[in-house]
Amino acid sequence: MTVINGEVAAGFEPVREAFAANFARREDIGAAVCVYQDGCPVVDLWAGVADPDTGRPWERDTLQLVYSATKGATATAAHLLAQRGALDLDAPVAEYWPEFAANGKAEIPVRRLLSHQAGLVALDRPVPMAEALAWHPMTVALAAQRPQWAPGTAHGYHGRTWGWLVGEVIRRVSGRTPGRFFAEEIAAPLGLDFFIGLPANERDRVSRMVYRKPDIDLTTVPEESITEDLRDLVAAWRDPNSLSNRAFAVTEPANIDFDSPEVQAAELPSSNGIGTAHALARMCAALIGEVDGVRLLTPETLASAIEEQAGGQDQVMVVPSRFSSGFMLPTEDIPLTGPAAFGHTGRGGSLGFADPEHGITFGYVMNHITGGSDDSRATTLAEAVRRSLA
Repeated sequence: MTVINGEVAAGFEPVREAFAANFARREDIGAAVCVYQDGCPVVDLWAGVADPDTGRPWERDTLQLVYSATKGATATAAHLLAQRGALDLDAPVAEYWPEFAANGKAEIPVRRLLSHQAGLVALDRPVPMAEALAWHPMTVALAAQRPQWAPGTAHGYHGRTWGWLVGEVIRRVSGRTPGRFFAEEIAAPLGLDFFIGLPANERDRVSRMVYRKPDIDLTTVPEESITEDLRDLVAAWRDPNSLSNRAFAVTEPANIDFDSPEVQAAELPSSNGIGTAHALARMCAALIGEVDGVRLLTPETLASAIEEQAGGQDQVMVVPSRFSSGFMLPTEDIPLTGPAAFGHTGRGGSLGFADPEHGITFGYVMNHITGGSDDSRATTLAEAVRRSLA
């Protein structure tokens, strides 16, 4: 039986039970979960193994790469700049990044980048990996790229490109790389253990990820076995030229080794944030209220940040999705703790979100990257938070 470390406030015992069940029944290897209520931690748990090869245990300060949960941190940086009057989300991107105007993009507002409506999910020519990690070659390629649809007429998850697009706007406006801006303006005031661009001296604290192959490979399932509701999704994943595949093939090679020192040290503001569950929950708490004297966004800025901008069928994921200006909003598949919640998931199950209606924020990170519709670890923990509130 896995030993569960940490503390749970009275009333939140269901979260501890669900966390233990994730190890006993849902294949967690190493993980942590944290919940804040009204600016104070009420759940802070960790357990398991950070590196199965060496047996290194998961500690309170173990760092975990959280994939697209990074987008919530990057979106926060953009909204902080907007709050300060340095960035107008409804102004054209080209006002801050003149080269972006090429190929019919002169009128695209910043908000459409944030809400996955710009149509820049893929590149005609993928960028070599080393150049993509160096930043500028990728932003040059995106500035020159023609959108895949008329911006604003549809939305589709910009899984990889979102980070370079929004990150370059942050860089142009602030004069700092997005990782440096986050470190100085968000992480430092709150004491967050979270990095976009990992310092070399922090690498020993990072967990080692374990990947499980999907139980069902949709690309090889016999046609007669595919249910009607999955036909469009399966067709998209089987087509190498679909946006579903091209959106995650903007580098050459397409697969990024997120365990490598080079990738972890680079700044990929869409997908290589590395931190703790506590840092995710604490950052989210400072979005909706004050945490130890620090509040990141005013109520007015927050209201603008979480207002729905896009919803319905996603052109890339081929399922319904909802986005505000940078944050995911609750759906039937990802209900979070209620309709007022907002945040972001990451590949494999990482999740950070806030629910201002209940004064609750949440962070969950893990090193077993399972994926698939059968992965209920994060949603089970969120459901336990809902039960605790009830």
